[in-house]
Amino acid sequence: MSLRPDILCIGAMLWDVIGRSSRRMASGADVPGRIRHLPGGVALNVAIALARWQLRPAVLSAVGRDPEGEALLAEAERLGVLTGWLTRDAGPPTDCYMGIEDSQGLIAAIADVHGLEQAGEAILAPLSGELAQWAGPVVLDGNLTEDLLAAIAHFPRLTGADLRVVPASPGKAERLKPLIAARRGCFYLNRLEAEILAGRTCPDAASAAEAVVARGAARVLVTDGPHPAADAVAGGATLTAAPPSVNIARVTGAGDCFLAAHLAAELNHRPREAALRQAVEAAAAHVSGKDVP
Repeated sequence: MSLRPDILCIGAMLWDVIGRSSRRMASGADVPGRIRHLPGGVALNVAIALARWQLRPAVLSAVGRDPEGEALLAEAERLGVLTGWLTRDAGPPTDCYMGIEDSQGLIAAIADVHGLEQAGEAILAPLSGELAQWAGPVVLDGNLTEDLLAAIAHFPRLTGADLRVVPASPGKAERLKPLIAARRGCFYLNRLEAEILAGRTCPDAASAAEAVVARGAARVLVTDGPHPAADAVAGGATLTAAPPSVNIARVTGAGDCFLAAHLAAELNHRPREAALRQAVEAAAAHVSGKDVP
């Protein structure tokens, strides 16, 4: 490979199919709106956002050899993502995510990541080759299977890596428990995901982040929609930052933009307060329909 990445993003790389209506929707609603096809998946979303921060991210994932897969690779590369370490299989089709949003946010979503799940540990093969003994940042996506995440918690080729872990959805949050038990990584959660991992409800992001730290995590960042986000560390002070108020134009991918902006700030040696502020502002800009920086 001619370029060596700054960051590895391990997890889902797929097509997002997002239907959005400007109206409020109830169960069973059939309303006019817009449907968009976009590159997506947590790992790819984070990688695309990192590329906008002038970094060189690479994705380790599984992408089919179907026309959808070829188009996805071309678009990811156009957006600054390195794709030379992907697992390509002629069998499973390229994965896909479908989301429905209304004027208030996400109504429902389905993630079809069977290709990623079938590939399993094969996506980590580059860590035994050109990317051996990787000691830089690694973004781990909760779309990986529970068994694979548990293996990564003790994976010898990532012992020196700076793990940044995101669950992908509340339904997949519990998959991260082996990483918490191993005290590996910095976790990026929304409040519901944090409550699932903490085993109890919490009134705000700060208490939710602290509750997950109390379960064994070394560091936890929690977002809470328009309410203040928090950064809690074991043995340290918990920080909070309120996002600016914006009109909602989209919600899918906001957490991924938050993670990318926060990681980019820390790689530039920004203090914790400044990194959290950059993250909440980037996520709010994304929700308003803007890409930053």
